[in-house]
Amino acid sequence: MARVLPARLAAKFGQGRRFDVDVVSEPFTSGSKDPFELVRRIRDRASAENWDVVVALTDLPLHADGHTLVIDLHHAYGLALLSLPPLGGFRLQTRARRAVEEAVLGLVNPQPRGAERGPRRQRLPAPFAGRFTSIHPDPAGGEDAADLRYVVSGRRGSLRVLAGMVRANRPWRLVPGLSKALAAALATGAVATVNSTVWSLAQSLSTHRLVIATIGSLATMIGWLIVDAQLWHRSSKSSPEARQRARLYNTSTIVTVGIGVVVCYFGLMVINFVWALFILNDRVFASLTRSPLDAADYVTLAWFVASVATVGGALGSGLESDEAIRAAAYSKREQERRRSLESDHDDERAI
Repeated sequence: MARVLPARLAAKFGQGRRFDVDVVSEPFTSGSKDPFELVRRIRDRASAENWDVVVALTDLPLHADGHTLVIDLHHAYGLALLSLPPLGGFRLQTRARRAVEEAVLGLVNPQPRGAERGPRRQRLPAPFAGRFTSIHPDPAGGEDAADLRYVVSGRRGSLRVLAGMVRANRPWRLVPGLSKALAAALATGAVATVNSTVWSLAQSLSTHRLVIATIGSLATMIGWLIVDAQLWHRSSKSSPEARQRARLYNTSTIVTVGIGVVVCYFGLMVINFVWALFILNDRVFASLTRSPLDAADYVTLAWFVASVATVGGALGSGLESDEAIRAAAYSKREQERRRSLESDHDDERAI
């Protein structure tokens, strides 16, 4: 983003204005879920630098006054605070770049004389206007109150935030991260595929029973991973925002782990299908099941064995360390935050 922003900003602003972009990355882990606290820390960091405009990006979902925050604009300080999860889980790079561009242009444009603190009537162009709800906070809210705030609202907004949080967790990392669980699942599937009892069971099961077996095995695997690795987030506070934050974190955990487990499940189906094609003999199969072996039998057997193997993988995941599962389920920053939250929670209980 930093490579393309100077040229894009100069082209949009015109008047021969030149932009230089500096990138600073700092971890905010503990006590940084309050936008006011984040703004204060960013102002302290920016005071030591010769910056005209500061745009802070965070992958934390931020809440203020019962709303999920997208962006806060502080014209008096030339500062914008942008939360990435509300931008969604798709085309994040493009949306984030557009959001930063519009924030910078909104902060750089001079305000008319006699204007009150904060552009109460200013409307930013896309991607803000028309996509998010704008709120003009009361100036009496304190020196750290934003001049202009955009938030997400409604069910669609909540889904957008959830998709952004799941993307930040990178669920595709879960598959290679559970090596012991996958080894157990593959071993279970290999043994089950050559078991004549499993052949008979697979043939006797109807489609809706196979679907139930699939759902049950996936739920077992997801639940086991979350409980065994202690991925469930419990808030130490009883405020509505804390409860909402806990629900978001737990839902994103379920979706993240669920995506990884579903990918593993379909991978097991493919592997079991190929293994069955290689190992099964139609004459032996027909003599034991009293029915000829056809293409539907291969698919049904691979489907049923995948469910059995997933349960075996759930048991095998107990061999994984909690740290290994957390590393597979969460990004590095999210792991740091959760460790910090657990430490704060332990300190509160000790007190």
